[in-house]
Amino acid sequence: MTARNGIAKPGNRWHIRGERVKDEVYRQMFRLEECRPGSEMRLALALLRAWLAADFKPDGSEEREWLKKVSPICLQMIESALQTGSTPPSGVQ
Repeated sequence: MTARNGIAKPGNRWHIRGERVKDEVYRQMFRLEECRPGSEMRLALALLRAWLAADFKPDGSEEREWLKKVSPICLQMIESALQTGSTPPSGVQ
């Protein structure tokens, strides 16, 4: 056994990918709060990517539970921004 075999990895690649997906959703939520152009669509896409990534996880996984909690908040933010017109359409600054 080599010295490298005894070192534990901090997390597997699926965990790291899940954290990146979460970070992207949170980042887009903040951009929407800042009324950045096109942020509604970017948040919707980040949320969709998160659900696609979670599709490979078991039903009770941490990522799926997080998505069940954050999705309604994201949808409400998107709908509110679209109704109030708080952000200009994509490409308009």
